[in-house]
Amino acid sequence: MTLPKTILIVDDSRVSRMMARNYIGQLHADWRIEEADSGEEALLKVASVSPDLILMDVNMPGMGGMAAAEQLRHSWPAIPISLLTANVQTATRERATALGLGFVEKPITPARIASLLATLAGA
Repeated sequence: MTLPKTILIVDDSRVSRMMARNYIGQLHADWRIEEADSGEEALLKVASVSPDLILMDVNMPGMGGMAAAEQLRHSWPAIPISLLTANVQTATRERATALGLGFVEKPITPARIASLLATLAGA
């Protein structure tokens, strides 16, 4: 049996956060889900919530997800971070790969969330 995980969902869209929370909860009801609505809030929350995975939107007001992910990668290199975005341009994908980030396209679907969580669930 695996221990419950903590997921940090970072997205300025309340609806996107609720959808991701719902899909994760359907698969892993015992996992703790934390939320942040900006890159700045994510940076502040990571130390206190110690997430096992961060789902990060790219386009947000203030600090965008790519900038936040880059800072998080420097401070917490072991935490898996996956971009969750409709921004599917090649440059965004290449930057994500260079930073060692996962990449999941929006819209958020149960299948995309399940695929992303499958590797984490076994850890």
